[in-house]
Amino acid sequence: MIKMYHNPVLLHQSVEGLKISPDGVYVDATFGGGGHSRLILEHLGENGKLVAFDQDPDAAANLPDDDRMQFVNQNFRYLKNFLTLYGNPLVDGILADLGVSSYQFDEPGRGFSTRFDGPLDMRMTKNQGKSAADVVNTYPEEDLNRIFRLYGEIKNSRCMAKMIVEQRKTSEIKTTLELVKTVEKCIPAKQKNKLLAMLFQAIRIEVNEELDVLKIFLEQAAEVLKPGGRLVVISYHSLEDRLVKNFMKTGNFEGELKKDFYGNKLVNLKPIFSKAIVPDEAELSENSRARSAKLRIAEKVVA
Repeated sequence: MIKMYHNPVLLHQSVEGLKISPDGVYVDATFGGGGHSRLILEHLGENGKLVAFDQDPDAAANLPDDDRMQFVNQNFRYLKNFLTLYGNPLVDGILADLGVSSYQFDEPGRGFSTRFDGPLDMRMTKNQGKSAADVVNTYPEEDLNRIFRLYGEIKNSRCMAKMIVEQRKTSEIKTTLELVKTVEKCIPAKQKNKLLAMLFQAIRIEVNEELDVLKIFLEQAAEVLKPGGRLVVISYHSLEDRLVKNFMKTGNFEGELKKDFYGNKLVNLKPIFSKAIVPDEAELSENSRARSAKLRIAEKVVA
């Protein structure tokens, strides 16, 4: 049974960005509904190969019947290990479509959305440790404030953190609706949907360690790409995009260009375009999820 994830954002631009060679080896680091993978396979010849990663077990329902594809039911933080395990230590291109899929948002039991009442979970896979409920009910007020401010970029983060700590003195916050009701006093009515989405984003990032995992992935991607190979990344919020942009330009996440003793730049990637590619009006009219998407493409520097 196919799980309907979402219409792939910037589908053709991202796959074209890989500059696919028919006999090459490519990685779809975030398989999801399989939209990007299917288009990559269309560009591959009979000797080409695709390795697809996704930690969500539900994604396996979308696998195409194609011998050229190897599916790895793991987080892309293990990119290097599994490429080596399956005999492809170096690859010609890597694509990652970051963020949470529409399918995951639309499943009340996953706890990602403010639209449904469900368990306060937010884990990408149930095998990992802490859930959103663990964060909300055990983190000290200062840590909650830091997470909401840093990952959600919420200005009144302190008020939300305080309300949560006060509420859990009486009873544990177990569901998404209970969390919404707990922080409502901190939210102006006109900004309710926006601020709740920012709050849920912040908790989700903490639960899944998304920014740390992204850093690990980017560093490994630069290692496993062949010279001339392409790294293609689609991000959906400024925190992700800043890491991707800085790493592609400078080789580090601070965005500080470093040089060796002889003045040579210490970088192993070079951006193909100076600015991010964004969806056009036609795609935005068909897919509202694309509104915040930014696509960046870089090429492995030939030593």
